[in-house]
Amino acid sequence: MKKKLLALTLAVSLLAGALAGCTQPQAQTTPTPAPTQVPEATATPTPAGEKADVRLAVLKGPSGVGAVKLIADSEAGETANHYQVTIAAANDEVVAGLSRPDDPIDIAAVASNVAANLYNKTDGGVQVLAVSGLGVLYILENGDSIGSMADLKGRTLYATGQGANPEYVLNYLLTENGVDPAEVDIQWKTADEITALMASGEAEVCMLPVPAATGVLMKNENVREALDLSAEWDALQNGSRLTMTTIVARTEFIQENPQAVEAFLADYEASVDYVNGDPAAASELVARYEITPSAKIAELAIPKCALVCITGADQIKGVIQGYYEVLWQANPQSIGGGIPDDGFYYGG
Repeated sequence: MKKKLLALTLAVSLLAGALAGCTQPQAQTTPTPAPTQVPEATATPTPAGEKADVRLAVLKGPSGVGAVKLIADSEAGETANHYQVTIAAANDEVVAGLSRPDDPIDIAAVASNVAANLYNKTDGGVQVLAVSGLGVLYILENGDSIGSMADLKGRTLYATGQGANPEYVLNYLLTENGVDPAEVDIQWKTADEITALMASGEAEVCMLPVPAATGVLMKNENVREALDLSAEWDALQNGSRLTMTTIVARTEFIQENPQAVEAFLADYEASVDYVNGDPAAASELVARYEITPSAKIAELAIPKCALVCITGADQIKGVIQGYYEVLWQANPQSIGGGIPDDGFYYGG
C-alpha cells in the first residue's frame, strides 16, 4: 500500500506545474485563500458494523454547492460515513491532498480535465466515481451587442480559468464559430477581479461560471446574460456534453473500502437531490460553509449550477468521453496526453 501511495505522490509531484496552471490564472493578484476545514472524524481502521471515516475534499463553486447537505448531515451524524471535509479554493490544493503520504484525501471533487490528467499521470492511481457537474459557464455583457460567439471577435473579454476547462471550452467554441481565439483580447483575471470590473462598469464583457456570474448580475442591473456556453456547446451537435466537474477517489482507497465508496455515492446523490429540490433551504447551507458570499446569490445560482450525480462506468463514460475527445483534439496535454481507458471509470 505504501509503495502504491509513494508512486501516486511522485507522479502527482510531476504534475504540479501543469495542474497549478489549471487553477491559478496568470493574472491573479490576490493570494489563494486557505482551504476551509470542516472538522470531522479522523481516518482510522473501521471495525465491522461501524461507519467508515472518509477524507473528502470539494471545491468552492458548484461541486461544493452540491455537497452541502452531505456536509451538514455528516456533522449531525446522519450520513452513512463519517466525513472529514476540506472545502478548497483550487484544484491544485486537492491534487496535493490526494498525494499526501500521511493522511491523504480519499475522495475529491476536481475539474474533469484534472481527473483525466491524474489518471494518466499516476498510472491509474485514481478513478472517477461520478460526474458531478455539467456546464456552468456564461458570457455576460454590460450592453446589448453580443448575440453569438462570433460577436466576440475583436472584443476584450475578461475571463477566469486559464489553463483549465474554461479556457479550453472558450477556445473550442470560438474556433467552431469561425473565430480564431487570437482575434479576441482575452484578459485572464480572478473571479473577484472580474466581478469588481463588471460591477463598476469598467469591463463590458466577461466569461464567468456560476455562482460568480450570478453575483455580477446582482451587483449591476445593466449586466445581462449574453450567452450560455452549455447551449452554445449543444448547438454544435458534436455528440458530447459540456462536463465540468467530477468526483474521483484514490484507486487504493476504492479497493480497500468498497462499502465506504458505495455509501459515499448514496450520501452524495442524496445531497445533490436535496440542493436541486430546495434551493432556498440549500442556499443557507451554502452560505454557512462560505462557498458563496451570501445565501441570496446561492439561491439564484443553484438552478444554473447543473448539479448531477451520474454514476456507473457506462453512464459516466457516455457523458464524458466525447468531451475528452474534444479536449484532446484541442490540446492533448489538457487531459494528460490521452483519452482515459476503461480502467478510469468506476463501476462498483
